[in-house]
Amino acid sequence: MATLTVERVSKSFGKVPVLHGIDLSVADGEMIVIVGASGCGKSTLLRIVAGLERATEGRIVISGADVTRLEPAERDIAMVFQNYALYPHMSVFENMSYGLRIRGVPKPEIARRVAQAAEMLGLSGLLERRPRELSGGQRQRVAMGRAIVREPKLFLFDEPLSNLDAKLRVAMRAEIKRLQRRLGVTSLFVTHDQVEAMTLGDRLVVMNQGRAAQVATPMEIFARPADTYVAGFIGSPAMNFLPATLTEGGLGARIADGPVVRFADGPRPGMAGRSLTLGVRPEHFALGGPLPLSPDLVEPLGSETVVHGRLPSGQEITLRLPGAPPGHGTIGIGIRPEHLHVFDGKTGLRLEAEPAIQPPPRVAA
Repeated sequence: MATLTVERVSKSFGKVPVLHGIDLSVADGEMIVIVGASGCGKSTLLRIVAGLERATEGRIVISGADVTRLEPAERDIAMVFQNYALYPHMSVFENMSYGLRIRGVPKPEIARRVAQAAEMLGLSGLLERRPRELSGGQRQRVAMGRAIVREPKLFLFDEPLSNLDAKLRVAMRAEIKRLQRRLGVTSLFVTHDQVEAMTLGDRLVVMNQGRAAQVATPMEIFARPADTYVAGFIGSPAMNFLPATLTEGGLGARIADGPVVRFADGPRPGMAGRSLTLGVRPEHFALGGPLPLSPDLVEPLGSETVVHGRLPSGQEITLRLPGAPPGHGTIGIGIRPEHLHVFDGKTGLRLEAEPAIQPPPRVAA
């Protein structure tokens, strides 16, 4: 069992900076998912925690011990890779036990640990097979079993499901979640898949160009994204963004070439005319509103329908509607103020409502 602290970690390759002062504290037994687009620095951060890369600046602390300068073998971690990294000439048993054998663990203890992990992972009947005789999902289980038998302080997962088909990814995702809960091992999981991130993580680190754009629980990030990048990355289909300007008193916003939308939770700071970006998730539009949407593409998905279209201004909008596709022609849509996200039009940062002014307490005569 372990805690992990990442302190002001930066990394440059030559003159190219890829990480900018990352800070992160991971509690004992917590599953943290690092998510972001390709090239955002998430795998580099994981490799620095593993010791496979050295940080240009900053520290890595595991259970109170500074391991920044230690080799990977000295950090008591186990890593599960995207490509499984199994030895093709070894059996499942030999692959799972290899790390224990080179550390000189007694044979009875090796047999006990491998048998226990194999039972957990449904591999008990496959221990004599070679990797080429296994399916992709079974190979990934072997890679996970090799990590489990080590009984490490920390699990590191580097996009371990990206080589699996869609159905198997869902099954393996659930399996990893159950195993991590059962073992209680502190874990870092890197993925570019926001569905994996939302379903696996106790908390998410959303990376953007080498910076942690937001660190929070999945539902907090979905409900209160810190900026337009996070808002557009988390959620499928992606959030819609509408340019707008602040109205007098900060009580609402006027959409470009459209109506005024009143904020449900209070005024925003700034002078009238301040540039804003309004965020609306595809499922949070209301039908029958004042905005005319001309559909370009309708995707019937059975229980719901996704509609891609344009407003008269040319703004592209995506709707997610329950049930069957709507009829042909223009669709009137409106914005539900209670689901509106408000961002600064220049910085992209979330704008919270101004706190209500409380009346002074009454003093008894």
